[in-house]
Amino acid sequence: MKNLIAINGSPRKNWNTAELLKHAMQGAEDAGASTELVNLYSLKYKGCTSCFACKLKSRPHGTCAMSDDLSPVLERVKDADALIIGSPIYFMNLSAGTIAFIERLFFSNYIYSDEIPTVFPKKLPSAFVYTMNMTQNHFEQFGMKERLGMYELFARRILGVTPKILRAYDTVQFKDYSRYESSIFDAEHKFAYREEHFAEDCAAAYEIGRALVAE
Repeated sequence: MKNLIAINGSPRKNWNTAELLKHAMQGAEDAGASTELVNLYSLKYKGCTSCFACKLKSRPHGTCAMSDDLSPVLERVKDADALIIGSPIYFMNLSAGTIAFIERLFFSNYIYSDEIPTVFPKKLPSAFVYTMNMTQNHFEQFGMKERLGMYELFARRILGVTPKILRAYDTVQFKDYSRYESSIFDAEHKFAYREEHFAEDCAAAYEIGRALVAE
């Protein structure tokens, strides 16, 4: 049986990012795979510290030398048959927890060699699921495709397969906008947009889960 690991890079375990990941996992399960959800913000870990142990010629490549709650997750990713990384967009980038995860996973499997661009043990189908407060117009206006595209580029280089992409725009941040300083937003529009589009995003996530298992 194939195994899919979903990485939730949001501090919230039951909101936009997590919900899309759960739909993707359901798609994978309906295609006959087992699934695992990892909530990064439940773990104690940090990003790469540039120790370069993973680049030493005297030790095996492909394993981060740090030992913390993320270490066994990185090993399970190597054994998985598919990987989905979900993250909200914070200040025009992935969440800090997601970036730290990517640093640890990608950098430890990348060596400074044109002949051997990756030491990851196999080709691993993957996907990125992004949830964001910004509209699609803002996403394009602020050059987000290019910014996030660097992570996607390294996923293809390190994992050996071009990742699938899902972007959920204009998401709802609060259940009650009146409780927060949020006058730049039209709460009525936010909820209307979610009502019209989020089910489509969930359906797209489901299909990504199925497709990753099929690969």
